[in-house]
Amino acid sequence: MAILNIKNLSVNYGPVAAVKGIDLSVAQGKIIAILGANGAGKSSTVNAISGLVAHHADRISFKEKSILALGTEQRIKQGITMIPEGRRVFPSLSVKENLLLGGYLLKSNKAELETTLEKMYALFPILAERNTQLAATLSGGQQQQLAIARALMSRPEIIMFDEPSLGLAPKIVETIFDLLVKLKEDGNTLLVVEQNVGMILDVADYVYVMANGEIRSQGTVDELGETEAIKRAYLGGKP
Repeated sequence: MAILNIKNLSVNYGPVAAVKGIDLSVAQGKIIAILGANGAGKSSTVNAISGLVAHHADRISFKEKSILALGTEQRIKQGITMIPEGRRVFPSLSVKENLLLGGYLLKSNKAELETTLEKMYALFPILAERNTQLAATLSGGQQQQLAIARALMSRPEIIMFDEPSLGLAPKIVETIFDLLVKLKEDGNTLLVVEQNVGMILDVADYVYVMANGEIRSQGTVDELGETEAIKRAYLGGKP
């Protein structure tokens, strides 16, 4: 069953059309990947779903209810969250302070907030160890874990990742992708923008391939594999 449905989504930056009327569906409890080269429109797509950029669509429905009129905060309250490209943790705040900001929706229920915080420490032991450490002093991989944990503090139903492996060492990338699998096994729904084709094809259930703001191909990993559609998305050429 689809938890998120998008019909005819467009994103324009002035005269530049970044996303050109795409349709997209995200199945509940699955890892859905969006692949494509730089400038394909991948980040603009997830930013639009989050409400972070102006967009137009015939429909954006989450759990069969329209969210087109909702702003970013309201979409988070509905259960949609995103880990942005570059992590964007609050560098001058501690690990715990970053996490508490992520859990601001739970601030009226202190017990629930503390329970969720402890779950994050159990899922990310390094964050428990570095609880009082400033986010700026963490390694890139630790900051990525903090960004993911901060997003999970809102207890989302769909988690969107924008280039989760960007700038990380290969060993850390493996850790992050293992975490994606664990999140899925725990019942989460994931929409992942990624350029590391080999890694994401190992974990994704369904793939959209974008180029020049359009979806050029889609299907299961078995259907696509290392197809010409994926190669064209990165190397150019006619669809």
